[in-house]
Amino acid sequence: MVTIYERKPQERKDGLSRRELLKRGGVGALLVISGSAIISPEHAWGLEMAALKPETMATLIQVARDIYPHDQVPDKYYAVAVKGHDETAAKDPAHKDLIEKGIAELDSRAGPGGYRGLGWEEQRVALLKEVENSPFFQAVRGGLVVSLYNQKELWPIFGYEGESYSKGGYIARGFNDIEWL
Repeated sequence: MVTIYERKPQERKDGLSRRELLKRGGVGALLVISGSAIISPEHAWGLEMAALKPETMATLIQVARDIYPHDQVPDKYYAVAVKGHDETAAKDPAHKDLIEKGIAELDSRAGPGGYRGLGWEEQRVALLKEVENSPFFQAVRGGLVVSLYNQKELWPIFGYEGESYSKGGYIARGFNDIEWL
C-alpha cells in the first residue's frame, strides 16, 4: 500500500527566504541584512547595529572599501572600521543624521539600484569624487584613516611590524625596506 501525503500550503514566516537571501547579497562576497544586523555567512562574521540602519551600514562598508581599496583585506575589517559611526550615531543624533543622509544621497545619485547596486568600482568612485568635499565624506574618510589601519590583525598584510622602540628602532630593522609599495 502506498501512502500519499498531502502537502499543506506553507505559511509565510518572518525572516529570509532563500530567494531573498540571494537577492540581498551585494557587498564583497555575500552580506545578509537581517533585523538590525549584517551577517556574512560565507566568512562567519556579523555586525549588529545600535543606531544606523543595516542597509546604511552595508553601504558604508562598500564606501569604506572604495575609499581605501585593498583586495587582500576582508570585509569584516572594513565593518569593524565603520562600526564607530554606528556607536557615535547612538550618542549623537546629528552624526546619525549626517551618515544616514550622506548614504541616502549616494543612493539617490547612483540611481535605481543604489550605491551598492553599481556594478563597477569606477562608477562608485566617480560618485564619491562628486561628494568628496561634503561633511559626510570627510567624516567617513577621516574616521577610516585610524579605524582601518589601526587594526593589528591587518598589519602583517601591509608588512608593518608594529612599533620598533622596544626593539631598538627602525634604523637597524629595515628602515629602507619598502618592498610592499
